[in-house]
Amino acid sequence: MEGHTLWVYAGASLALILTPGQDMLYVATRSLAQGRMAGLFSAIGVCCGILVHTALAAFGVGAILQASEGLFFALKLAGAAYLVYLGIRLLLTRALPPELATGGAALSPLALFWQGMLSNITNPKIVLFFLAFLPQFVDPASPHPTRDLVFLGVLYAAMALPVKAGVGLAGGSLSERVLKRPSTFVWMNRASGAVLVALGLRLAASER
Repeated sequence: MEGHTLWVYAGASLALILTPGQDMLYVATRSLAQGRMAGLFSAIGVCCGILVHTALAAFGVGAILQASEGLFFALKLAGAAYLVYLGIRLLLTRALPPELATGGAALSPLALFWQGMLSNITNPKIVLFFLAFLPQFVDPASPHPTRDLVFLGVLYAAMALPVKAGVGLAGGSLSERVLKRPSTFVWMNRASGAVLVALGLRLAASER
């Protein structure tokens, strides 16, 4: 993988990690309900779930990259459409998610970890997202596309951990500010939505 491509991937990943999506909301609500350490264990669980998605995407997409031109083209178009769809939804989002106002029952650290992991793994949107996002940054001519995909997924999880852990440790104050200023949530969604739309268009326009 070229250095320029890796930097683009890192920048795009960071923008997406900062998106106030389901994972971040889950970590924030656990932090609100049980405190900073609950948010931290939830964040670790979520990032371990990312590694599971990485493995599924790497082995599945890696095989497609090597086996079929037609399947790769279909996957690319489907991924591009899905990224644009997510981006437009974020651009149009105006309401504050109700999840920020509720916390749920208290859980042990281990339960928080597993719940965070399962919440991430069982989210079909994240499965589709990884299938759409990671292949953009892998050269189909690479002799080891599966290895490249694994590297990108692990890098994504490593970048996500300090961000989501930070949200967990400071979840209370962060969520209170968002609740007091809903416009902050709207502008975060607009910025993240623009990134997703741009990535989708880039994927659709890219060559094999």
